[in-house]
Amino acid sequence: MTAPFLSILQAIQAYDTIIIHRHQKPDPDAIGSQVGLAELIRHNFPDKRVLTTGYEEPTLSWLAAMDSVSDKDYTGSLVIVTDTANKARIDDERYNNGDCLIKIDHHPNDEPYGEIVWVDTIASSCSEMIAEMAIELGWTMTTKIARLLYAGIVGDTGRFLYPATSSKTFRIASYLLDTGIDAALITRQLDTLSPKLARLMGYILEHLQVDHSGAARIVLSSKILQGFDIRPEEVSLVVGLPGKIDSVDRWMICTEQADGSYRVNLRSKTLTINGIAKEHHGGGHPLASGAKAYSPEEIAAIWAKLKDLR
Repeated sequence: MTAPFLSILQAIQAYDTIIIHRHQKPDPDAIGSQVGLAELIRHNFPDKRVLTTGYEEPTLSWLAAMDSVSDKDYTGSLVIVTDTANKARIDDERYNNGDCLIKIDHHPNDEPYGEIVWVDTIASSCSEMIAEMAIELGWTMTTKIARLLYAGIVGDTGRFLYPATSSKTFRIASYLLDTGIDAALITRQLDTLSPKLARLMGYILEHLQVDHSGAARIVLSSKILQGFDIRPEEVSLVVGLPGKIDSVDRWMICTEQADGSYRVNLRSKTLTINGIAKEHHGGGHPLASGAKAYSPEEIAAIWAKLKDLR
């Protein structure tokens, strides 16, 4: 049995209250791994009190809901953070108020934190890691748990399209399918868009700037988003859209935030782009990263680097 599994198991056994966090602006893997782990512990350790905390993302309300967590709950608790590379991105700043902290993640470990750290950058998703741990530890899996973890895997692999998808990914997905989950329904729910997001997709395709090098970009200002009645967080649902164009190899979608800064989603089919993200207040996977720009000039600087990438 792999060492991190035993350390995590011993920590879970040692604490009566366990609080699980994940990253801000959650995606299916963030919620799938967070709540999937919570449900695993609840099911296999019914004497434990397990809570999940973080922002309730309306577009993922079909997947899971968060619990109400008080400051008092953190006293003498075990805190686990899933799918979050650095402390600044952890949703709910109280993550450090517990007695012991565990990091479980599949992003590059540029910022280790916590007493126990389990990072697997080869894994397709944090949900895959949680499922692997459950299998190795012999924990019982229910359809409710499998649904959460399968949704996280499908979300982070782009329905098994991205390079991080491995033979292990398929083995674990098969194990989850064997519980009787409705995989087709989960995929439809992940792939369904509202009419306003469909209209935004049309706008992106019409206004996308594509360079001869294969780089592409679009800047979505608050005014544009308001015109489509779109929250900045909802743009994450269409970040992969430019990659459907055969002449586009890498791209950036810049979304204006409430404070006037821009969230920059960087994606690539072949070239490593997380170095650019790290140079601009961000980071992430080699082909899927996030950055921040605080001025039009910084957006232009990121765009120049993206075009020059070889």
